[in-house]
Amino acid sequence: MLVTGQISDPRLADIFITEVTVDRELSFANVFVSALSGIDTSQDILEGLQHASGFLRSILAKRIELRTFPQLRFFWDETPEKAEKMERLIDSLFREEWNDEKQKS
Repeated sequence: MLVTGQISDPRLADIFITEVTVDRELSFANVFVSALSGIDTSQDILEGLQHASGFLRSILAKRIELRTFPQLRFFWDETPEKAEKMERLIDSLFREEWNDEKQKS
């Protein structure tokens, strides 16, 4: 629905779902999201998703056959940002090591 443009809220552009967990009673679905824009826009994105949650839930309930469809709760997932930070740190270590080796030779 996000990809096909069924939700036209500009706050929800370029977001992706990283994980969904559902409790055993099927009462709640915790939806973890992130975005290319990073944590700076997380509050706006979570507000946009909360605003669209009723629509999302009704569309999903039509597509997924369950006796009752869980309430959607949205959370920001910092994992992609943390992974990018780790990659930058590792790259900088390799660059420093390479520069040290280059200076020795």
